[in-house]
Amino acid sequence: MSSPAMQVRSRLPRIASGAIERARLTVVPRRRTKAKRMPFIALVSLVLLGGVVGLLLFNTSMQQASFMASNLEDQATTLAARQQGLQMELDQLRDPQRIAGQAQKLGMVQACTPAFIQLGTGKVTGDPCAGTAADAVRINPLPPTKPADIDPQPNVVVVQPPAGSGQSGQGASNKSNSGDTTGAGNRAQGGRDGKNNQ
Repeated sequence: MSSPAMQVRSRLPRIASGAIERARLTVVPRRRTKAKRMPFIALVSLVLLGGVVGLLLFNTSMQQASFMASNLEDQATTLAARQQGLQMELDQLRDPQRIAGQAQKLGMVQACTPAFIQLGTGKVTGDPCAGTAADAVRINPLPPTKPADIDPQPNVVVVQPPAGSGQSGQGASNKSNSGDTTGAGNRAQGGRDGKNNQ
C-alpha cells in the first residue's frame, strides 16, 4: 500500500494539468464599438430648444399679463373718477335747496299748520289754513351786508390855489409847454434831414 504522501503527489500533476486545460485562453478579436453621438446631440439640442422656446413663451405671457394689468388699472382709475363725478352730481340733485327751488317753480307752496280729524268722533283738532305764495320761505339766504368799517366813506380834500400865483403859474406852464413842442419839432426836423443826407 502506498502512503498518503505518495497519493497526494500523484494527484497533484493531474490537478495541475486539468487546471491548465481549463485556464487556456483564446484570443478574442477586438471590436471597437463607438457610442453613437447623434442621438445624444439631438436630445441635448431638443432640451435646449425646448428651454429657449418655453422661456420666450413665459416672457411673452408675463408681458401680456402686465399690459392687461396696466389696462385694468387705467380702467379702474377712470371708473373711480366717473363714480366720484356721479356721486357729486347725485349729491347736487339731492340738495334740499335745489328740491325746494324746483317745487316753487312748479307752483308748490309751503303748508301751514296742519289739522287732524279724529275718526271716531269726527272732531277736528288744530287750526287749519290754506297755503299761499305769500307764506313762502326764502330758500337761499340773502347775501351778507358789508360792514361799514370795511367800506368807509371817501375823505375828499379840496385845496384852494393861492391868490395871484395862479395866472403866473399858468403862464409859466404854457411857456414850458411851448418850449417843449418847439424843441421836439426841431429834433424831429433834424432827424429827417439826417435821414435824407444818408
